[in-house]
Amino acid sequence: MKTLNKVFNKSSILVPGVAILLGLIVGAIAMLAGGYNPIVAYYSLLDKLFSSPYNIGEAIRAITPLIFTGIAVAFAFRTGLFNIGVEGQFIMGMTGATLVGVTLDLPWYIHAPLAVITGAVFGGVWAAIAGFLKATRGVNEVISSIMLNWIALFLSNYIVATFLVEKGQQKSRPVHESALLTIDWLIELMDKARMHWGTFIAIICIVVFYVLLWRTKQGYELRAVGHNPDAALYAGMNVNRTIVKSMFISGLFAGLGGVFEILGVFGYQTVMAASWGYGFDGIAVALLGGNTPVGVLLGAILFGGLNYGSTGMSFGAGVPSEVVRIVIGSVIFFVASHGLVKWFLKPFLNKRASKRKEAV
Repeated sequence: MKTLNKVFNKSSILVPGVAILLGLIVGAIAMLAGGYNPIVAYYSLLDKLFSSPYNIGEAIRAITPLIFTGIAVAFAFRTGLFNIGVEGQFIMGMTGATLVGVTLDLPWYIHAPLAVITGAVFGGVWAAIAGFLKATRGVNEVISSIMLNWIALFLSNYIVATFLVEKGQQKSRPVHESALLTIDWLIELMDKARMHWGTFIAIICIVVFYVLLWRTKQGYELRAVGHNPDAALYAGMNVNRTIVKSMFISGLFAGLGGVFEILGVFGYQTVMAASWGYGFDGIAVALLGGNTPVGVLLGAILFGGLNYGSTGMSFGAGVPSEVVRIVIGSVIFFVASHGLVKWFLKPFLNKRASKRKEAV
């Protein structure tokens, strides 16, 4: 058994690769059952992702908010909290950035940073409400954060429709150019794809996530409270304050995702009929990535790439959106089901372990 465990550890790259392959195979079977050609469909998916600088840029643009929301979920989870309210925090980040971007007219070196900070703080404070309720009243953060998602949606719509609306339209006035965070030279390089500074900030946030949790005293306290609040309290840590702090930081990451959708992609905020869904996708991304910084990045690339490339399957191979979702769901299922994949690989790994034992 020890030998087999060593093989599993050394197969950490093999298992995710086989998981993705199994997901694509199941997706291919679903397409064949529906009378569609899976080879053409998968070629169309790859063609959509890599056929032009524009498509590559737009794929990166689609991946970026998933990095932010994935980090937000993973950070909270690593500190013993399940933040289901990332969607609402994402929306509040959008609203904070829109408020500053539309109502103020400042030099770019003040306006853009202020809009970013405001949106991030809006997201952080919104998450901290759930943390405060848990810390002071024992309210489960799953329940409170889900409810706060809906409150954020309707509050955001009220703010936009009442104070920021463009006359005669269901969207806010445009954000002042001094607050926009697009990268003009990169947009030209990527054939007008909507490239912005948020992609680089997302990579920085991954590093911050790792350094904060595993290389600082504050991170140790956050993880300690998450693992065992009673032991942390006995050690002299302020458990209630740490819970609120953890949710606030998680919300900051989510809020930043919303900030860059406004300042980097659209330049205005709409009156939304429904949530964007990035926050809920972030839960899948975090789980796919094992709640680790690098894992979240890879999970966002996989999830965002499949989502963006799936439109190529619809147009290039005529695969309906329902079947496309089966393909995406199959890949995610197998990537998330490490135990099932290891069971599938067990005969091969047993044989490999035996050979190693005989060689010794």
